[in-house]
Amino acid sequence: MTTETMQVDGEQSAVPPTASAARWKWRSSEGGVLNAFSHVFLLVWALMVGVPLLWALWSSFKTSGDILTHPWSLPTELHFDNWSRAWSKANIGQYFLNTAFVVGLSTFGTMLLGSMAAYVLARFEFPGNRFIYFLFVGGMAFPVVMVLVPLFFVSKNLGILNTLPGLVLIYIAYSLPFTVFFMTAFFRTLPTTVAEAALIDGASHTRTFFQIMLPMAKPGIISIGIFNVLGQWNQYLLPLVLNQGDTNHWVLTQGLADLAVQQGYQGDWGALFAGLSIAMLPVLAVYIVFQKQVQAGLTAGALK
Repeated sequence: MTTETMQVDGEQSAVPPTASAARWKWRSSEGGVLNAFSHVFLLVWALMVGVPLLWALWSSFKTSGDILTHPWSLPTELHFDNWSRAWSKANIGQYFLNTAFVVGLSTFGTMLLGSMAAYVLARFEFPGNRFIYFLFVGGMAFPVVMVLVPLFFVSKNLGILNTLPGLVLIYIAYSLPFTVFFMTAFFRTLPTTVAEAALIDGASHTRTFFQIMLPMAKPGIISIGIFNVLGQWNQYLLPLVLNQGDTNHWVLTQGLADLAVQQGYQGDWGALFAGLSIAMLPVLAVYIVFQKQVQAGLTAGALK
């Protein structure tokens, strides 16, 4: 019969195998309970998130009468004309193109400028380095509501109020703090030997950044890029205040809010849900395509 040893006050004492087995069973049962609880929680969370999305999607193929009388039933017939009315008559198509233009340019500008700033802050020591870094970090904690009024007048004085290029610049400034914060931490995890070897071989700092360090930071760039796309695609407060001009310059969130207000009690609910689906599906598709890269980017810092 074998026994285990346990260190007690600098001395070893024998532990019966039955005690060890009991302790293992207790830990195993505790881990099983936590595992079951986590799975139940994730299942409930998935239902809370997924069911409303699926309900909006299948409601986009139903008539307004079916939505009001049988809201939870599946469509007996697919009415694709809801999507065509939402795209053309409700002007969702123009809002979608405006949003794609604004989010595409602003995400590109945010990632380019944010990566460059983060690389310098992470790799180079100079007076004021930490001060500039904490300025970006402080921007994350500054509520955007507090700057709406001064931002309105600044945009008006610069002549970019109620314009899509102006909205692009504002989105870039709005997203830079979190981008710099995330990318600075990511660049610090990358090995320095490759960059040092490139500099020894005669590569400039610009070439080292764009051809060596930026490709190495691809997981982090994709991760923070997805978060920026989500945040900017769903942004409502900024365009509501700073893009009040011609309705042809509105973005999706403005158009959907206006369409919902116009519905009243006798509106085209099928077209409304079709518009919601048009706004929702591109974001889901982007996340599904880049899901592995997002997970790799979020865990890269912990694995290095």
